[in-house]
Amino acid sequence: MNLDAPPFSQFIHDGLQIAYFDEGDPAGDPVLLIHGFASTACVNWVYPGWLRTLGDAGYRVIALDNRGHGASDRPHDPEAYYPSLMAADAAALLTHLGIEQAHVMGYSMGARNAAFLAIEHGHRVRSLVFGGLGIGLCDGVGDWDPIADALLAPSIDDVTHARGRMFRAFAEQTHSDRFALAACIRTSRVLVDRADIAKVDIPTLIAVGTKDDIAGSPQELAALMPEATAIDIPNRDHMLAVGDRVFKKAVLDFYRRLAAE
Repeated sequence: MNLDAPPFSQFIHDGLQIAYFDEGDPAGDPVLLIHGFASTACVNWVYPGWLRTLGDAGYRVIALDNRGHGASDRPHDPEAYYPSLMAADAAALLTHLGIEQAHVMGYSMGARNAAFLAIEHGHRVRSLVFGGLGIGLCDGVGDWDPIADALLAPSIDDVTHARGRMFRAFAEQTHSDRFALAACIRTSRVLVDRADIAKVDIPTLIAVGTKDDIAGSPQELAALMPEATAIDIPNRDHMLAVGDRVFKKAVLDFYRRLAAE
């Protein structure tokens, strides 16, 4: 496999066109990948080498562009971006592909969506990987209103907030719809109650960079979940942990252990 963008297909769910790719071994165990905020399936999973890593290991690799992102429809109404709605898109994609159950891996916002998928559509989830999100899933990850303001600013030169400037630059790099992202960031941060995540008894791996100042502790989140394990991704921040070799090895080892059970 190479790092070129794979061909995308589309399906309709909730009145929106959702873009996705379906690559790897069609007979392999399916892995559904859910990308983070302001990213895309390619930026999060293809270019950092995840498609190649999982495909070479024999998995069927499926990833969608979340609503508001990439080649999917991009409504500008914040009401379209609650995590339950985006999780339902992911469940609908599995139904569209005739897949009853898949391993699910999400990064950052994608990990939040994966958590809602597990809580609300748990029978579809064989295992969970949360990347770039620890106890922030339940406790929050700081004030993100300045990110929305940064996305709506006339120019990046008008943005002084450090994290806002980072995400504005990322949105411009990925040629994103800034108005859709601003709507998304206002409603996609619904917290998961600790009692609810404690009921998720699906095998889970939680991986966060040791320099990540957004995610919160992976160990604290893992302690709430009966089947969860936490790992640190050494010397990586929120952006650079995505494609780290430690993260990839941990995921492959996690899947091998599940297959051996």
